[in-house]
Amino acid sequence: MLSLPRSFFQRPAPAVAHDLIGTLLLVSGVGGIVVEAEAYDHHDPASHSYRGPTARNAAMFGPAGHAYVYRSHGLHWCFDIVCGEKPLGSAVLVRALEPVRGLDLMRQRRGVADPRLLCAGPGRLTQALGITGALDGKPLDQPPFLISAGQAPPDVVSGPRIGLTRGGDTPWRFGWAGSAFLSRPFRP
Repeated sequence: MLSLPRSFFQRPAPAVAHDLIGTLLLVSGVGGIVVEAEAYDHHDPASHSYRGPTARNAAMFGPAGHAYVYRSHGLHWCFDIVCGEKPLGSAVLVRALEPVRGLDLMRQRRGVADPRLLCAGPGRLTQALGITGALDGKPLDQPPFLISAGQAPPDVVSGPRIGLTRGGDTPWRFGWAGSAFLSRPFRP
């Protein structure tokens, strides 16, 4: 299985987020099909990069096709994919997967048996895949990561992003229509 080339990520965040739906994401062989993702760019008041580079968001200003991993509200890790033609602070938050590889290890890490609860939400996803801050800034086309093309293009829906106080109405949340593994259903 081949990793997506870095050129896949050298595009605007909304295009990358849309096209990530249906890809396979593995971390050390554990993971699944991306069913939900949100786009953020440096012009977006909801983005960590909006006010410029800091020690926390430095990976967002690095090359496309690298990981941006951070703690959300000091509670759980979140996994973003840096994107864009230039290192301007654009990224895609991977919100949910349909788990397909390493389910036993994911169940052990998460302490739940229901596959719908293993990777439905950014914090659950990182816990199930074993993603921590140690992977911040790492290239996604090298181990432990593998992101490869999906089998067939799914029907993709879009809507407002989740849990934002600024920029929440921007329809940059993308998901696999009808998936049982979304963090939240899309509103009609």
